[in-house]
Amino acid sequence: MSQNSKMLREKELLQAQHRYEKKQARDRVKERKAGTRRLIERGAILEKVYPAAKEMDNETLENTLVLLFKNL
Repeated sequence: MSQNSKMLREKELLQAQHRYEKKQARDRVKERKAGTRRLIERGAILEKVYPAAKEMDNETLENTLVLLFKNL
């Protein structure tokens, strides 16, 4: 294998690695956005079904939900 072809192969491998890393980064962003969307939608559902949740702080809401679902 000549020096030129070896350098070309290394360059191709490095490019492939960078493409893979970029794809992983895009996938992580996609997953994070999907999680954010899910949390927003579920929060909206909670507030629609239980309007008093809008006025509660997080700790009170959590305690209320624990009490409600503890006996299910």
